[in-house]
Amino acid sequence: MNRSRRSPDVVVVGAGMVGAACAYHCALAGLSVTVVERGAIGAGTTAACEGNILLSDKVPGPELDLALLSARLWGELAAEIGADRLEYQTKGGLVVATSDSAAEGLRALTAAQRAAGIDAVDTESAEVAALEPNITPETAGGAYYPQDSQVQPMLATARLFQHLRARGVTVLPGTEVTGFLRDARGAVHGVRTTARDAPVIHARHVVNAAGTWSGHLGALAGAPVPVLPRRGFILVTEPLPRVVRHKVYTADYVANVASGDAGLETSVVVEGTRAGTVLIGASRERVGFDRTVSLPVVRGLAAQAVAVFPFLAEVRLLRTYLGFRPYCPDHLPVIGADPRAPGLLHATGHEGAGIGLAPATGRLIAQAVTGAAPDLDITPFRPDRFEEATV
Repeated sequence: MNRSRRSPDVVVVGAGMVGAACAYHCALAGLSVTVVERGAIGAGTTAACEGNILLSDKVPGPELDLALLSARLWGELAAEIGADRLEYQTKGGLVVATSDSAAEGLRALTAAQRAAGIDAVDTESAEVAALEPNITPETAGGAYYPQDSQVQPMLATARLFQHLRARGVTVLPGTEVTGFLRDARGAVHGVRTTARDAPVIHARHVVNAAGTWSGHLGALAGAPVPVLPRRGFILVTEPLPRVVRHKVYTADYVANVASGDAGLETSVVVEGTRAGTVLIGASRERVGFDRTVSLPVVRGLAAQAVAVFPFLAEVRLLRTYLGFRPYCPDHLPVIGADPRAPGLLHATGHEGAGIGLAPATGRLIAQAVTGAAPDLDITPFRPDRFEEATV
């Protein structure tokens, strides 16, 4: 058994995109890494999302700072591994306003975003139509975001893990963490697992990147975080020519992303894929891990999509799928070392932005582990910021 398998510097729990990014940046910093995943690689939230790397839906503040860093790191990662291998596309985003009041609010948002470093271009109705010829003529304007991009999430995660294995990272799928090793001071120094050949893995640092299950995992270590699942549906059409050129969504999407309402919220998001299918989202509701397909939600999303792109009324749907986003009450991820359990770090709670924010999260985790100066202030993301933790 090699040294990294016997006693790595870092154990990352979770093999979605966030866990992959944490492992990547820790390995890049010269640390030995083992990744433990109870299921298959990328089979959780990563498998049920659209792969968005967005700046357009961020308001000025800590999450936007994280997104700006991550967008740059995604570009570097695509250059290293290969943009085509990740299906990394700098397609740009288009936000449309369906009323004069929405257009006015969107212009106020873009002004604040430009001041914070986003390339946000206000567009009139005619310019919206030029960017998306198949869009409804009933728009009151919009905003174009050339920095928005996308990857194919499962493919990108699989490619990144191939890259990690080549760098000597050990990956243990089908291995569940059942407990933590802690000393008399409460410091974490490893995990207990269900693997026969690795029932105990000692490590100086353990990273909780378990997505919607990270609240449960934190509680096992005596350091719970209030991460809850937020269910969302995505519709997939039959393959089409290039009929949707950008990621397109309505201005109310930003408000729904920031909402803490437990009830159902939908705001249409439409985008094409390299394979020709069109993806339609997005819904949000806190219903635990209920995997029941809701026909009213699916019909509602389809109707909203047709209102923005009328041609979709004649297009067949191939399928619909759902996933659970790791939601935090203040809509900020949990990133960094947990003072309640020294040796434990969290990288979770990104909700629907995990793919986009993964590289910056991984870099900040590696900097926390090595003691390097962080690229940005991580105080807003600290794990112990919540007065009460609900698991």
